[in-house]
Amino acid sequence: MTANWRPKASLTTMQLRARMLSRIRAFFAARDVMEVETPALARSATTDPHIASFKVATADGDRYLHTSPEFAMKRLLAAGSGDIYQICKVYRADETGRHHNPEFSLLEWYRLDFDHHALMDEIEALLAEALRDLHEFGAARRFTYREAFVAFAGLDPLKASRADCAAAAIRHGLEAHQALDLQRWLELIMSQVVAPACAPDGFAFIYDFPVNQAALARIRPGTPPVAERFELIGYGLEMANGFHELTDAGEQRARFERELDIRREHGAPIMPMDERLLAALAYRLPDCSGVALGLDRLVMLAADLDHISAAMAFPWENA
Repeated sequence: MTANWRPKASLTTMQLRARMLSRIRAFFAARDVMEVETPALARSATTDPHIASFKVATADGDRYLHTSPEFAMKRLLAAGSGDIYQICKVYRADETGRHHNPEFSLLEWYRLDFDHHALMDEIEALLAEALRDLHEFGAARRFTYREAFVAFAGLDPLKASRADCAAAAIRHGLEAHQALDLQRWLELIMSQVVAPACAPDGFAFIYDFPVNQAALARIRPGTPPVAERFELIGYGLEMANGFHELTDAGEQRARFERELDIRREHGAPIMPMDERLLAALAYRLPDCSGVALGLDRLVMLAADLDHISAAMAFPWENA
């Protein structure tokens, strides 16, 4: 039998992708944001318990394919690079489906002296340019995390218990997985209830997340305190994840260690944390905000495709 060698994406889709990439590069050039490259293979890996890294055996020991260029880009920021962006392939094991491919394209950028609100403004400007004459684009709606959950799930996520989340899930027709912890409950309701409802036919930002979902974002004191993190939702699907970046090396190390503890509890592989990133944070990471935007999902949206594989020349199944 002859092997299927042809690309999955149509020529029209590949041309659309090329135009979009050209517009993105022009957008950043006009704003004096420098394009950079960082390694795809590193000795460290993400400690996030919900993300699996590909391990690669080399002559000088194991290395890991990056799941994001974030850590290396922050080392550049600490070294004085100024505003930077990168378009690259990233890799996440065990992520395959309608909206996931283990190898995918990411646009990531960092802006000095921006908070997360200023970066949301810039994302809107970028999308308007990237999608110009490809897809209708209007201003994104904006909700705090709490506002979105109250409005679309009938649940206060900053006060809810696991039982409250289970009851809300049942009300919205979701299966009640009693074994889930509070964070996983909120993530499930976010992806299955809140995201589809807050942006069914356009874009929306959800910002100021609970502190237990801070990831690499700084915490803003208050009652209750919140993480200065946001997600961009496009037509019900997560498109981007951004932070007003944490600059405290000690706090970042503590978060990595907590994530490794969760991995141990679940019998997941213990990943080597990025000591070079922590050293860069200890030296000086300037005040900045950063965001990662999934380019394949943006192509899906612009080309009105039903599956992410149709947005790629050679997706996982015929790479």
